Amino acid sequence: MLQRFADPAAIAAEIERVRSLSGDTLRRRWRVVFGRSPPQHLTADLLRRMIANRVQEEAFGTLDRATLKLLDGVARRNHPSERNLKIGTVLVRDYQGRRHTVTVESQGYVWEGQAYSSLSAIARAITGTAWSGPRFFALKSSAAQDAAQDRRAARHHRQSQPSTGASKSRPP
Repeated sequence: MLQRFADPAAIAAEIERVRSLSGDTLRRRWRVVFGRSPPQHLTADLLRRMIANRVQEEAFGTLDRATLKLLDGVARRNHPSERNLKIGTVLVRDYQGRRHTVTVESQGYVWEGQAYSSLSAIARAITGTAWSGPRFFALKSSAAQDAAQDRRAARHHRQSQPSTGASKSRPP
C-alpha cells in the first residue's frame, strides 16, 4: 500500500461524521468529494461508504500497482468461463451412464444437433434441473476451490513483494 502520513484518529472522526450525514447534506458532501452529482440509483449507505473510502485513500494512499493488478485478475477470473472457449472446442460430460458431447460454435453451442445459446440451457436439457452450465461441464470450479485459488494467488503476491528489511548485494 502506498502510505502517506495522516492522523488515524482524525480520519476515524471524519468517517464518523460521514456516517451521520443524510439527505441533501450527504449529496452535497458527495459533490465536494467526487466533483459531480451522486448517481441516482445509489443508496445513502453506499454513498457514505464510497465517501469514507475516498477519505481513507486521500489520507493513507491507495493500493500499489501490483495489488491492483492482482485484484483485477481475481475479478476477471470470476467472469463466465464459457466466454473463453474457442470455436470448435468440444466439451464432453458423462452423466448417468451416458456421454454428452457439446461443440462450441460462433453463435453458441451445439448438442445432439440442436443449437443452444448457453451451456446452462444444455445442462438443464440433460439433467432436467437447473444447473450452472460452466460448472456442469467442469469449466468453473466450486466456491471452495475458488477461495483456495484466491488464497494461493494472495500468498504468491505477498512472496513476490520486495522485502522491507536490509538487502544484501549479490556479486554479478
